[in-house]
Amino acid sequence: MKAQRTSRLILLLPASSRCGAVSISHILSLAGQFQPYQVVDVHAKVSGYIRHIYVDIGDKVHAGETLAVLEVPELDAQLKGSVSELKRSQDEISRAKHEVARAESEYSALHADYHRLKQAAAAQPGLIAQQELDDAQSKDLSSEAQVDAAKAALSAATQGADVADANRQRVRDLNNYTQVTAPLNGVIVWRYADTGALIQAGTASEVQSLPIVKVSQSDLLRLRVPVPENAVSYVHVGQQVQVRVDAVNRSFAGMVVRFTRDVSLDTRTMETEIDVPNKDLSLTPGMYANTELQLEHKSNTLTIPVTAAVRENDKQSVLVLDGQDRVQQRTIQTGVQGSELLEVTSGLSEGDRVIDGGQSKYQVGEKVTPKLKQEMADEILRQQSGDGGSQADGEDGH
Repeated sequence: MKAQRTSRLILLLPASSRCGAVSISHILSLAGQFQPYQVVDVHAKVSGYIRHIYVDIGDKVHAGETLAVLEVPELDAQLKGSVSELKRSQDEISRAKHEVARAESEYSALHADYHRLKQAAAAQPGLIAQQELDDAQSKDLSSEAQVDAAKAALSAATQGADVADANRQRVRDLNNYTQVTAPLNGVIVWRYADTGALIQAGTASEVQSLPIVKVSQSDLLRLRVPVPENAVSYVHVGQQVQVRVDAVNRSFAGMVVRFTRDVSLDTRTMETEIDVPNKDLSLTPGMYANTELQLEHKSNTLTIPVTAAVRENDKQSVLVLDGQDRVQQRTIQTGVQGSELLEVTSGLSEGDRVIDGGQSKYQVGEKVTPKLKQEMADEILRQQSGDGGSQADGEDGH
């Protein structure tokens, strides 16, 4: 009689077992560098000398806060001239209105005289000389033309006033630009000029204008990480991630907000951005950080040890024991694989006993004496970016 042998087996436990739910997570660890959400070089709109500069590097500023004041004497003169020009145009409008009123009054009187003469000549032919009637009609038509001319002059004066007012507003706006303000909430990360420095207008394309300061929006940071090609399909906008910053020994909550949707031909990675709130400014742009991107996760799933599966010709199989403790072979379909556990999607049921390791020692139909072991625990497979999925560190959580 053939001797019975002892093998190691694992019992596939259901989720309600005493060991708790079995889950497998595949997490990709990525390293990146923080960048400001926005960085702006603040230029002057007009050329002038810096009269006062109120900020220096490291200062926190708010949008609309005055950073520096320029001295531009010629703008003051232009503003006074534009105001005077507008007043002159308004006086011209007033004069043109009076001229229209005078012309309309004169036209009304001459028009009435002509109609009276015309009515008298019609009532008694020959009473009014034709020459007198023609002169009255000519004056009537001439006064009507003067009314039209006066109205045209009023329209021209009104348009001239509009032009003068637009010029005054333009000069006034330019004069307001002598106060250089912060375009956003942020931190002054560099100061380029001091009091008395001549600053060229930022709109002068023929010169290389000097900025006054550089402002960085740091209350919200961008963490840019390269996602490997084989993990691109797992990246989704709105995905919550944890960001670990060793420099401050803290973890922060972040969210995937954008990615390029383009894999670099050189690195075979896709640039992905994670927004990390930084209200207390405890993080500084340029710091390195590590984040974990969850690629796959299965909860309450059927698992076996990785060593229990045998792969042959692109198929995977396991050795199981039937009710009489005899060895049987089954083909299985698998899913997520950790460092120690393997998800089984079909081919096995809970409670099946699987031979773990040394499968080549057993023959189908052979009877064995099993020793059951329970090794069910949640597992997290952490993969470092650049590993290509071939090397990974596993963690078991009990």
